[in-house]
Amino acid sequence: MPRYALVLEYDGAAFQGWQRQSNGPSVQQVLEEQAAALNGGEKAVAVAAGRTDSGVHALGQVAEITLSAELPPDKLRMALNFHLRPWPVVVRAAAMAPEGWSPRFSATQRAYRYRILNRSSRPALDAGRVWHIPHAMDAEAMDRAAEGLLGQHDFSAYRAASCQAASPVRTMELLSVRREGDEIIIEAEARSFLHHQIRNLAGTLAEVGKGRRPEAWPRQVLESRDRAQAGQTAPPDGLCFMWVRYEAPPDWV
Repeated sequence: MPRYALVLEYDGAAFQGWQRQSNGPSVQQVLEEQAAALNGGEKAVAVAAGRTDSGVHALGQVAEITLSAELPPDKLRMALNFHLRPWPVVVRAAAMAPEGWSPRFSATQRAYRYRILNRSSRPALDAGRVWHIPHAMDAEAMDRAAEGLLGQHDFSAYRAASCQAASPVRTMELLSVRREGDEIIIEAEARSFLHHQIRNLAGTLAEVGKGRRPEAWPRQVLESRDRAQAGQTAPPDGLCFMWVRYEAPPDWV
């Protein structure tokens, strides 16, 4: 049966994350069940580049799905979007999956963005898509603190207790912080991330931004390898999975 590669956009507030869960709908469940109409009525099987948590959004999640229907990628994209219409999930692009390609294991780079709304008034239009911090924050101090976390390190201090990764060592290729008006934006890029790594980093850097901790503190937390030394796990609302890169990417349409 044909294998298709998909680029997905979704609002994570409606889901218990990417992976199927027993306590509510997931993106994987909705995609597989709504694609049944293109799979002879049988539930399809979908695999993603990353398992986003409950409440985490995606602009460029990449997934693979196997279906019995043989359709040109542009027709498949339109058909899936028709069946997904009741849910806040959209197929932005589609392609035939290259031979031997995996959305997860073929990935060479992943990118996340974390948004903090830093103003006194709570969000209205962006409710559920930002972490609202009403007190003044220093984005430049956060950015300087983030520099000490670049490169290859043991990120045990920034991983969730439930993280199942075999090794806590990751290479942070980009971790930057900037202010755009009332927003503070954290950008992170690496080949792969640990469970809650970005949210734990955001919660720790926020302590620097608030002036509660010095700029050297996030690096000290890193070197401690102790999760209890880091800041809070930032809420999922502000996190978005931006894109995935591949050495030989699918021919998206």
